[in-house]
Amino acid sequence: MVKDWQYNSTTLGVLIRMAVPMIVSQGAFALMIFTDRYFMAQISPTHMAATLGGGISWYFTLSLFNGILSYATAMTAQYLGAGDLHKCSRVITQGLLMSLACIPVFLVLGGILKNMFAWMGHAPEQVVLEETYYTIMTSFSVLMLIRTCLSCFFSGIGRTNVVMFCDVAGVLFNVPLTWALVFGQFGLPAMGIAGAAWGSILSMVFAIVLYLVFYLTPANRKQFDIAHSLVFDRGITRRYIRLGFPSGMEMFLNVAAFNLFILMFQSYGIAEAAAATIVFNWDILSFVPLLGLNIAVMSMIGRFVGARDMSKTNEVTTAGYILGLGYSLCLATLFIVLREPLVEVFIFQEEQSEEIRELARFMMIGLGVYAFIEGVLQVATGVLRGAGDTQWVMRASVLLHWVMLVAEYFIIKVWNLGPRIAYLGFVLMVLTICLVFLIRLWGNKWRDPDRLDAVMAE
Repeated sequence: MVKDWQYNSTTLGVLIRMAVPMIVSQGAFALMIFTDRYFMAQISPTHMAATLGGGISWYFTLSLFNGILSYATAMTAQYLGAGDLHKCSRVITQGLLMSLACIPVFLVLGGILKNMFAWMGHAPEQVVLEETYYTIMTSFSVLMLIRTCLSCFFSGIGRTNVVMFCDVAGVLFNVPLTWALVFGQFGLPAMGIAGAAWGSILSMVFAIVLYLVFYLTPANRKQFDIAHSLVFDRGITRRYIRLGFPSGMEMFLNVAAFNLFILMFQSYGIAEAAAATIVFNWDILSFVPLLGLNIAVMSMIGRFVGARDMSKTNEVTTAGYILGLGYSLCLATLFIVLREPLVEVFIFQEEQSEEIRELARFMMIGLGVYAFIEGVLQVATGVLRGAGDTQWVMRASVLLHWVMLVAEYFIIKVWNLGPRIAYLGFVLMVLTICLVFLIRLWGNKWRDPDRLDAVMAE
């Protein structure tokens, strides 16, 4: 595999131009979540913990559908590489139709799954807050799917600056609005955790409007023949589901495993739940921007797969690791060296503060290791997904995540080994997943010409 790693400064420059806006875009989304939890920390540790539990449970509920629709980035890039520009916009139309079809599904799931917090044994006062946040977010999940479809179009065609602009503008709209809704500023009522949820909903509406403005510009309508794209296309939909479903199922089952791990971890108590929220709040500022690099790598790989230029995929992979490893190494060092002041950012009350500090500082060391591992993993998954190797990615990732969950169940619920052992088990499992994906990447099976022909078939 080493001979396939080729450095090309031009390819690195192109990836940087694509990745930086996506990293900023995803970082803006992470900042929105970060500030929500920061505002909640000023109310109480219980409120802060509830935003983590409620937030990841909401994302779990929409993860299958969001994962399927996210494959629009790779499909759009593949059609762009093949020269079928009119099919790029048809991909988005099929995604929007599927998004609208999900509305009744979310309403049913939201009514059923809001009871999961009580099932996991959370403190009663935390359960009430989690249910409030989760119910509001789930009721408007279709907005997240619509936003995903539109952003995937621009990331797929390489116009990641549009994604950056829309998402950053959405966050700039969200932060002051959420602050006003949470604490009752500008004459608005103080809504607490419900205000954080409504701030997120309104900012998604704002971002969607901006995306539509760019999508419907005269130049874009002409280039991608948008006027004739507003129809149901059976072939593209079939291919969308065939390639996107493994990605969606992978995301759904992985998020489910992670969600259940967090909910089990929070059952240790309020102090442990608050410490986990602090650590994973810093994690989201490192992990989510890496998704921007993942999307950029997937887009470039998809374009070269569509053009059947596999030599360029070597250059993209090399460039991806130059960026991914550099970024994650800096963050890993930051999390370990500055772990004490980073924890103190979220300490506002004396309630169980020493317990929270002690555990959170320990977990920040593990976060440093985890952040570096994710830098390696996200580039590997971007390459494999961009090449259409979604079936293997789904099977391997889901199996390993659920092995981790079973191990955590025994650690937390059966053997009662404590939060430190549980967190170490989590970090070791992420390392194992990373190694397995690197083996797949080095094996080159995803490059097989017959398999690539099957990927492009409708």
